[in-house]
Amino acid sequence: MTDPDPTFSLRRIAVPAFGPSLLFGLGEGAILPVIALNVRELGGSVPLAALVVTLIGIGSLVTNLPASIITTRYGERWALVVAALWSALAMAICVLVKSLTFFAAGVFMVGMAGSVFSLARQSYLTESVPFRARARALSTLGGVMRIGLFIGPFLGAAAIPFLGIGGAFWVGVATQLTAAALSFGIPDLPGEHRLRQVAASPGSAAAQPTIRSVASNHLRIFCTVGIGIMLVSAVRASRQAVVPLWAEHIGLDAATVSLIYGLSSGIDMLVFYPAGKVMDRKGRIWVALPSMVFMGLAMLAMPLTHGWVTLLGASMLMGFGNGIGSGMIMTLGADYSPSVGRAHFLGVWRLLSDIGSTGGPALLSAVTAIFSLAAGICSNGLIAFGAAAALWYWLPRTRRATPG
Repeated sequence: MTDPDPTFSLRRIAVPAFGPSLLFGLGEGAILPVIALNVRELGGSVPLAALVVTLIGIGSLVTNLPASIITTRYGERWALVVAALWSALAMAICVLVKSLTFFAAGVFMVGMAGSVFSLARQSYLTESVPFRARARALSTLGGVMRIGLFIGPFLGAAAIPFLGIGGAFWVGVATQLTAAALSFGIPDLPGEHRLRQVAASPGSAAAQPTIRSVASNHLRIFCTVGIGIMLVSAVRASRQAVVPLWAEHIGLDAATVSLIYGLSSGIDMLVFYPAGKVMDRKGRIWVALPSMVFMGLAMLAMPLTHGWVTLLGASMLMGFGNGIGSGMIMTLGADYSPSVGRAHFLGVWRLLSDIGSTGGPALLSAVTAIFSLAAGICSNGLIAFGAAAALWYWLPRTRRATPG
């Protein structure tokens, strides 16, 4: 990808590029802690509450490929606007309709909106940011979303005393509507109108890439680097469960667990921009490999901890490893995606990532049920080393651009 603007600066596009993502993350962060509580308040059982929480991930998983069609047909800007409005509608349904069925449907819709929003945002930044700043831009995007997810629960907690448990959802509605308004002001990408007109013109269908053709033409990438990305996602998704589970296993109280988790998340959020800078200057492998090695070491060390000090050390190492990998999956997807059919490629890329995110916690649960929690955590540590090996073998050693 040629550098369209040698004077490009991330600061110049900070608000339109990252503002909607921060707001979208705030909205999701506000509702996540209270989804299960809402199910219980509506009369649902504990297993049902756990199932409804997973509907966000399932909604994202099944919408990845349709999201690529929406983004290709209507453009990144309108995809962002519609996704944010859809999420706001979903959250309003959750709080206004006192029915478990409609509540579950609303949660599923939030996952759908997240898939469309994330793909459109990644596609927009990939097109608008020159290659030399791509990793910093996408690492910052990942970091901004994490900041939103971190702050969102505090905003929801502040609203609950005044509006009840539904207050968290009203915070979500407000932030998503604001995200839609801010996304509406984003300028179209150069040539976007022309591309949509060509796609809609008679006789042009044969020239337009489809999901099947893009997947077929890039099958080797999906079966090599894509497998590595799937393993990375599995490790990351499991990370959120292993710290509180092991802390409870060794007898730590809830306040200590929250403190450890918070400090780990703090480290996670502090290192995303320096990591992006390293990827831009040295190459993707210089961050991708250490990220998985550190997370693997932390997971293998965790079952050896027996108190809050040692657990904090393992958790901080895990947070550091996860933090430096912020935006890594998006950056690699952007690097390998073609100029024509980019949204379709990214849709398949996100599908692989979401499959990993679903499979990681499932493996943790299965191994724990068959053997022990320590064995389950160690199995995910081994997956991290598998991801490191895959990325080391298939990623280039320099910062050269890949096709796209």
